[in-house]
Amino acid sequence: MRRIHVLALGLWILTGAEASAGEMTIRRIFGPEILTGPYKHPACMTELGNGDLYLVYYGGEGEYAGDTSVFGSRLKPGGTAWSAPKPIAHDPFRSVGNGVIWTAPDGVVWLFYVVRYGETWSTSRVQFKVSRDNAETWSDASMLSLETGIMVRNRPIVLLDRSYLLPAYKETGHDPEKVGPDSASLFFRFDPKRKTWTETGRIHSPNGNIQPAPVQIDKNRLIAYCRRGGGYDPKEVGYIVRSESHDGGLTWLTGTNSPFPNPNAAIDLLKLRSGRLLLLYNDSMTARTPLTVAVSSDLAKTWPHKRDLIAGPGDFGYPSAFQARDGQIHLVFTSDRRTVINHAVFDEEWATSSHTSTRSESPTRIPKLPTAKP
Repeated sequence: MRRIHVLALGLWILTGAEASAGEMTIRRIFGPEILTGPYKHPACMTELGNGDLYLVYYGGEGEYAGDTSVFGSRLKPGGTAWSAPKPIAHDPFRSVGNGVIWTAPDGVVWLFYVVRYGETWSTSRVQFKVSRDNAETWSDASMLSLETGIMVRNRPIVLLDRSYLLPAYKETGHDPEKVGPDSASLFFRFDPKRKTWTETGRIHSPNGNIQPAPVQIDKNRLIAYCRRGGGYDPKEVGYIVRSESHDGGLTWLTGTNSPFPNPNAAIDLLKLRSGRLLLLYNDSMTARTPLTVAVSSDLAKTWPHKRDLIAGPGDFGYPSAFQARDGQIHLVFTSDRRTVINHAVFDEEWATSSHTSTRSESPTRIPKLPTAKP
């Protein structure tokens, strides 16, 4: 296996999708050479029942382009080349976006995505499809909610009562450069026996919040970290918004500022099988760099471990992660102004090591790797 060691970032760049114990690997999956449109953002990944990795993203000419699709691609176990992306969700009259892919405990693969009915995301609704053959074929689309402005970004979690909790949010306002102060995170709960989705409580905060990432602490207590509301002005100060539920996710406390900075950018939060919590975020008030991982061993009371996954000039945003069956943590994020999708793999040993992150003074160049031609 060919490896390139990048000392400034403490990571390995290589051609496989795996990482050795105590190492972090990163690879570039798709970029402008894949003709699904220059825009490839955001990305989300899951591990299928047969061991394949399955990636989704929405592609088109830009964030507000009128003709976009959600594309899917897979990587076979032990493989190095991702399959040519294929459209798996499309609307002939409207733009689609924000694909979320997730494999449920029963092996059913869920695809959630946004359909935008107007000029801005505040006109959106959420649809979903399911696959029962490891994402080879898909059901027809169903509507999750008829309320306008509802969107998805993060993957569902399985609660202790075996129901599914899907993070969602309502985005308000019609300014593409500002998230409205009444924007709020919310959740949908799925009962696997009744096959029904039900909306639960919303998280409100003084400046608004969106894109929640929840974890369950015990039967009744959940916590969620959310992207802040507001604008993108470099002078604007903002933090990741934190909230708690004390009734199993039915209602949520008013969101408050956490200690973590947030440049109005997406974050992700995982509860690992060890019980540790893992937070992925941009450790900056003003830029989507560096992309950082923080680890808590005491259920979010303290976060003693922090490492930059990637740093330097550029943009490394919209992290989406999961823990695979072998224990490794898979992360996808976009860069190069949302035109490149990257895949990182690491373990808890790497995330909790005593290494001190070094922020590179030059952009990280991730080598192109083989992919099937579209």
